[in-house]
Order: sequence, then C-alpha cells, then structure tokens
Amino acid sequence: MKRVYQRRGKCIGCAYCVGVAPGFWLMNESDGKCDLLGANFIKNEFVLDIFDDEFEQNQKAAEICPANCIRIE
Repeated sequence: MKRVYQRRGKCIGCAYCVGVAPGFWLMNESDGKCDLLGANFIKNEFVLDIFDDEFEQNQKAAEICPANCIRIE
C-alpha cells in the first residue's frame, strides 16, 4: 500500500490531476482547487491510502502537477 498526499493550499486549479486520474481527483467548483476524493485531513494535508494497482495513475498526477502539491510515499 502507498499513500497519496496533497497540500491543497498550494493547488492552482489546473486540473491536470483530474485529467490523468479522474477516479481520485475532482475539481471543486466552489474554490477552483482540486480535491483528493476520499482523503482525510491530517497535519495540514490530505492523505489517501491507495492500492498498488492505483499507484500509476496517482504517480502521473504527482508528476504532472505544476504546483508540486501532490506526492506519493
């Protein structure tokens, strides 16, 4: 298992993450930032446990994010 971390405050709302991993990311129309679906807010960032077969999509989201607000561990 791996974890996806998002520092939502750094999000610039480009929605590239939504484009490469739509099952995990959603554009929040109320503030123009992306939400990590199903994540918990822990220590100033959103955290979601993912299975190994979900890693590739989220890794692409992390790599493509121009704000560098997504990381996988």
